[in-house]
Amino acid sequence: MNRERACHLHGTAWLTSFLILLCTMPGFGQQSSKGAAASDDNSLAQPIQELRQQVQELQAAVAEIRAESQRYRAETEELRRELQAVRGEGPKPEGRATVAQESRAGYSNATATPAADQGATQRSERHAASLQEEYDLLSGKVDEQYQTKVESASKYRVRLSGIVLLNLFGNRGTVDNIDYPSLAYERPDGAAQGSFGGTLRQSQIGLEVFGPEVAGAKTRADLQMDFAGGFARAPNAVNFGLVRLRTGTLHFDWAKTSVVGGQDGLFFSPESPTSFATLAEPALSYTGNLWAWTPQVRVEHRWSVGENSDVVVQGGILDPLNGESPPSGYYRQPGAGEASRQPAYATRVAWTYSLFGQPLRIGIAGYYSRQNYGFSRTVDGWAGITDWQMPLGRKVSLNGEMYRGSAIGGIGGGIGRSVLFSDNPALDTTLVRALNSVGGWAQLKYRPVPKLEFNGAFGEDNPFAGDVRAFPHAQSSGDPTLIRNQGSFANVIYRPRSDLLFSAEYRHLRTFNVFDQSYLADQVNLTMGVLF
Repeated sequence: MNRERACHLHGTAWLTSFLILLCTMPGFGQQSSKGAAASDDNSLAQPIQELRQQVQELQAAVAEIRAESQRYRAETEELRRELQAVRGEGPKPEGRATVAQESRAGYSNATATPAADQGATQRSERHAASLQEEYDLLSGKVDEQYQTKVESASKYRVRLSGIVLLNLFGNRGTVDNIDYPSLAYERPDGAAQGSFGGTLRQSQIGLEVFGPEVAGAKTRADLQMDFAGGFARAPNAVNFGLVRLRTGTLHFDWAKTSVVGGQDGLFFSPESPTSFATLAEPALSYTGNLWAWTPQVRVEHRWSVGENSDVVVQGGILDPLNGESPPSGYYRQPGAGEASRQPAYATRVAWTYSLFGQPLRIGIAGYYSRQNYGFSRTVDGWAGITDWQMPLGRKVSLNGEMYRGSAIGGIGGGIGRSVLFSDNPALDTTLVRALNSVGGWAQLKYRPVPKLEFNGAFGEDNPFAGDVRAFPHAQSSGDPTLIRNQGSFANVIYRPRSDLLFSAEYRHLRTFNVFDQSYLADQVNLTMGVLF
């Protein structure tokens, strides 16, 4: 294997030398067609020079990688010899006295005591363990040098990541979405009492690009996609999930300030419950967990206010979503928020303190958006939010979120609805009413060992009953009769390796309507995932 790697590096160096020789040939870059002007040859001078520069950079990079690999290999071999010498498995390294040699010298001393012998043995064992750890670290670095990297059209490093996730699920009751449900409904006449299935459409693919330094800021970008974008019209199309854009951001990071632009989650609602049963949407969506993936630009600044604490202030503008489905599947038309001709605004302040080796974090945020539904019908959407992450010990923590808002269906409040209409929204006589709501969620996490964790969570979204009952025949983007939605789950997550996970989860849903009825649904979800 080492010979193959050496041949690969030697071949790369030979190829770069050949390119340089080719670039210096007098006929390189000349056109063969008759009547070519002399200016054409001059126009190729700059590309040839750039090619030469790129070849030189490639040579330098190959030389650097070769030198670093040789250094790692030499250090690894030296550590291997010393480790073998300590364990008595091979020749001792020359010119270096080992703890094993010192121990054997101590054994030959007539005045040595059993306590001294035991101490020397313990020192030898500790030294051997330290050498083994350092050896494993260097071996990992050597392996990383030869790991296949993602090739990029630019010279900047690209990292591919993601998760292949298999979900097997069984439901009891009628739900809005059988693989990751959020709402429970009344069972239609003749319908089955539940369902069973499996899916891989919650698998994800991500790309991260590390760019140049600009004005003192480190730049990077990332893109996240999954396969939960709907289904094609084809037999068994439930297994052919369409690729969907989740997030894509660009970061400019200084020492204490960051500027982030792109499509991302809500920075003013950063917490979410832990679940691998639902990755296509955050857990407890529409049951108290505010979320959306929306285009935005934000600025973050961080201060250290003590030895173990800091404060972060965030502010930005966002695409003013209102939770409605687009009217066209091809052409983009403005929603009510975009028709207001102004962005949504948000800000958040958070304080973090290190406690029990975990972050203790408390955040307060505010959100505002303007919505225009035509015929001079405007609505102000707003929300006040608080989030927390509280360690209760080294193995137990409590995190969650609470909010109070109005017309926030675009960020998951009001069970996905921003307003209610008295009649057909297209009529100028129809009244519009902002839907007020309050909600939140909390999760208790117990991690007895790093590879195992248990989670239990509960959430509720509670639109105001007075708003829902204001119109006798109300219309909205979702079910206009819903007045409360509750969700809870308990799961166990086991990670035998950092790139492998197994999970089992039980979820319970209860949804209420204005007719004093409630519907129940339950799901059992078994998950296996491989991260890369």
